[in-house]
Amino acid sequence: MIIANQPLPVLLLIALAGLYAGMQNALAGGGSFITFPALLLAGLNPLAANMSSTIALFPSQITTAIAGRKMVSGVGHLSFRSLFIVSLIGGVLGALLLLSTPVSIFTNLVPWLVLFATAAFAWGSFGYQPHSTATARQLPNSVLLLIQGVIAIYGGYFGGGIGFLMLAALTVAGQQVRAASATKNALAMTMNASAVAIFAFSPMINWAAVVALGLGGVLGGLIGSWLIHRLPERLLRGFVVLVGVVLTVWLFLR
Repeated sequence: MIIANQPLPVLLLIALAGLYAGMQNALAGGGSFITFPALLLAGLNPLAANMSSTIALFPSQITTAIAGRKMVSGVGHLSFRSLFIVSLIGGVLGALLLLSTPVSIFTNLVPWLVLFATAAFAWGSFGYQPHSTATARQLPNSVLLLIQGVIAIYGGYFGGGIGFLMLAALTVAGQQVRAASATKNALAMTMNASAVAIFAFSPMINWAAVVALGLGGVLGGLIGSWLIHRLPERLLRGFVVLVGVVLTVWLFLR
């Protein structure tokens, strides 16, 4: 395992990236757009950076899911348990698919994955706006389960933009926005829990970076909770989209 091959100044910069990512996730989402490039710049290959970032950000996902647990629900006649099981299975499949992908192939895929994730984040932030109240369900149970399964596989494999993809699917299916937000947080934690359980045994994980990133993320989440009513959300989302665009261009050109 890669445990402590990062100089202290690099670990401090990674912790600062985690600090900002934690605040970003608490305020608007999109923290992985900060942690992933930070780990790339620290010298990790894209596969190791993706897995290390997923593990490091997982504790903050747990606290977010627990905080909104009372609003978590199913959609119509489709129970949350069904969505939970599909998310768990999809997360496992995505993680196993990632582990079976050679570093060279994943490196070539990363620019396209970041481009897709940036587009999904921008769409969710400035394009698609879910209705504030539930309407009659427009998605059959089987279609919603299929969509959630695909999102879960993508979440276990890469994960950028999954929050907005799930929020869109749940609200189109008829769930109220507040319930959909809490439900997608719980489902995101579920699919990442299965991925983290698999990634933790990979020899490519940089545990020093994970610890630095995780500690920064937890502190950033606490600060973000305090700042949530004090900073403009659209400005934060705009910064994430800018980071995603710059990162996409850099990855295509490198």
